[in-house]
Order: sequence, then C-alpha cells, then structure tokens
Amino acid sequence: MSQEIEHFLVQRVIGNNVVMVQGSRNGKEYVIIGKGIGFAVKDTGVIEMDDRRIEKLFRLEDREEWGQYQILLEDIDHKVMKITDEIIGDITSQFPGKLNDKIYLALPSHIQFTIYRLRSGMDIINPFLQETKMTFPKEFEIAFKAAEKISAEFNVQIPEDEVGFLTYHVYSAVSNVPVGQLVKVSNMVNELLGLIRAEQKITFEHGSMNHVRLMIHLRFSLERILQGSLIDNPFVKHIKKEYKTEYKLAQKLGKVIQNRLEVQVPEEELCFLAMHLHRLFQTIEKNK
Repeated sequence: MSQEIEHFLVQRVIGNNVVMVQGSRNGKEYVIIGKGIGFAVKDTGVIEMDDRRIEKLFRLEDREEWGQYQILLEDIDHKVMKITDEIIGDITSQFPGKLNDKIYLALPSHIQFTIYRLRSGMDIINPFLQETKMTFPKEFEIAFKAAEKISAEFNVQIPEDEVGFLTYHVYSAVSNVPVGQLVKVSNMVNELLGLIRAEQKITFEHGSMNHVRLMIHLRFSLERILQGSLIDNPFVKHIKKEYKTEYKLAQKLGKVIQNRLEVQVPEEELCFLAMHLHRLFQTIEKNK
C-alpha cells in the first residue's frame, strides 16, 4: 500500500475516533479508526501513513452501507471501541484469517445501540434465538462471552436474545455474509418451514433432529442462492424421477423464495431440497 499512498486526505471527521479519508495517490476511500484521531485533524487535514494513532485502516467500498453506520459512529464511546477490539480478538483466535472489515463499523454501532436500548428499558426480543443457537453454536459461544464482557464493562445485563443478535455479527465477520442478509434468511427459513408443515400436514418437534437438519439445509441453501454460488448436484435426473412428490413441493418453495428474495433458484438447489424433504418424510413415517 505504501507505493499507492503517500498520505491520507481527510474527507470527514466522523467522530473522536473515526475518520473518513482518501488515499493521496490512488484516490480510494478508507476508514481510519484510532483513539483521538478525530481530535487531531480538520476536515481538510492530512494523516500520514505512519501516524501512530492509526489502529485500524480499511477500504470504504459500500457508501450506502457506510451511511447506515455513520450516525451511530459520530458519538461512539471509546470504551465501546475498546471492547469491540477485545471481541474481535476473540473471534480471530477461534477463526484465524482475515475478517470482514465491516465488523469494525457494524459491531461497535450495534453494541452502542444495544447499551442505549437496555439503559432506556427497551426490550430486546429475538424471534430467531433458538435457530441461531443450533445453526451457529461456535459463533454463539463467542457471542456469549462477548455479552459477558459488555455486561461487566457497562454494568448492563445482556439478555440471551441479544446474544443471538451478536452471534449474527460474529458469523458475518467470518463468513462475509451481511447481517441484514442473515436476518432476511432467518425470516425466509421460518416461512418455508411453515409451508412444509402446512403442505404435508406434518409436525416435527422444535429443536428435534429433523427440524435442525432441515432448518440448517434451508439456511445454507438460501445463502448460496443469494450469493450466486453454484453447487453441483449429479443426481438431478434421479431425484426428479424418483422423488416426484418432494420435487413438486421443492418447486413450490422455490417460487416462494424467488418472489420474496427476487432471485433465481437453480435446479440443483431444488433437487437438493427435494432430497432433504424425502429424508424428512421417510423419518417421520418410520416414527409413526
């Protein structure tokens, strides 16, 4: 980067610890996070590359998403940034590798707003809590420890529902799946599960192996569809021929996904869904 950037031109001081800048040579936009760095520069100022106050530096690529964080970051509490760094350190220790840069904006914004809500006596209700615990157990464990740190630092009681939301941020950081997409997928999974129950007039216990397997398949299938990730299914012809009832239901579910999320559902995904439906129906039939 040193060959591309000689110094940073300050575009906007977002807060005491957050500054939006532009590379002097490459013209690309970046976000700089560092204790007190906003105090030391003006809107027309300059920050050198080797400035010791720089704690985090990353590219600003999505201006629309940046706008969502901007208001909350303007008055970000330095203690929130400190606790965020500790949590990100915990994530990195469990998931080695580069995290999604947006965690440095999304997580402190979320923590600060959570503290505000709790201190204001607002309830935090998470309709996806149980599914989140079952789908992302490792991420939930990290989020639980993060909640303990936040509770101790800010003298607030973090409810388990909030731990579920923190889990989304952990998973988003390691998977590069946006938090908003995780919420959208969770809503869609619940709707699809309801449709499967209604269409087949079946019941399966919440949290049972059948429920968990199908829920996890639906979630990761939806994420692949939204990300445009192609998956090979060598059994397409066999599934369409042998599992006609399940494939017909999978097509109905595919239309719902297409209408709600405005995406095309590949035939391979429909056939994988039909296969999982077949396994579910067989298991239920055996247990009658």
